[in-house]
Amino acid sequence: MKPRSKKNKGKRLQNLLRDKVLAKFPRLTDRDVKSTTMGESGSDLVLSQAAFEIFPYDVECKSLARFAIYKHYEQRGNPNGERLLVIKGNHKEPLVIVSLEHFMELL
Repeated sequence: MKPRSKKNKGKRLQNLLRDKVLAKFPRLTDRDVKSTTMGESGSDLVLSQAAFEIFPYDVECKSLARFAIYKHYEQRGNPNGERLLVIKGNHKEPLVIVSLEHFMELL
């Protein structure tokens, strides 16, 4: 995959999350939640103070062909339960992974 195609793929993911945040919180505008330029350091979503007060997250978006995480996330014990994956690397804090749709419902 060409570098430009990879950047476009990541940008689409950033824009998807931006659109979902704006849809979830109608009082926010395009000026409150912005998707950053690819390659820019820092959070992938730039939030105004008003947006950060209701969505206090430092967002990093990664859109890759494969993550080993999906193999673990797709394991099912109870097909009726919401999927939740907890991962922890050596000397790292534990992380919780849920679907984007479920995360938006939690807000």
